[in-house]
Amino acid sequence: MSYIVDGNALSERYRELQRVVHPDRFANATEQERRISVQSAALVNEAFETLKDPIARASYLLLLHGIEMDTLNESTQDMTFLMQQMELREELEDIRGQADPYQAIANLRGRINKQINGLVAQLAVYFETPTEDQLQGAREILRKMRFLQKLHTEAESVEADLEDELN
Repeated sequence: MSYIVDGNALSERYRELQRVVHPDRFANATEQERRISVQSAALVNEAFETLKDPIARASYLLLLHGIEMDTLNESTQDMTFLMQQMELREELEDIRGQADPYQAIANLRGRINKQINGLVAQLAVYFETPTEDQLQGAREILRKMRFLQKLHTEAESVEADLEDELN
């Protein structure tokens, strides 16, 4: 199973499956058929959300290979990476004091996205030939991606706060 997903093909397949199982198509069906339709639509939605999110997709692929991650207690031990995260967080905290905080937040988010994209590319390589070492490498990358995703979410929140202050 490949880690890389064609987003357009995924969206198209999602729409096709939703047309087939959508509860509106089963309005005049039996109670059991309506229930199965609702359950099927929910499964299609869940699968789509998992596959379109690179972190959820990697977690799912690891699970298929028997590796379950403890998202609350697992963290990377890569000290260089952790130091970079601290620096990025400090930069985020200082955004409001910048001469152009909007440009500063855009630059920060761009750098975070670039790091995430680099990790996604590494995950694709690890899942090509999923040996035990490759899967453990993917697990470590996933730990890092979670840090970056959380930072990205926090940067979006700061950006929203800046916009609210403007209005």
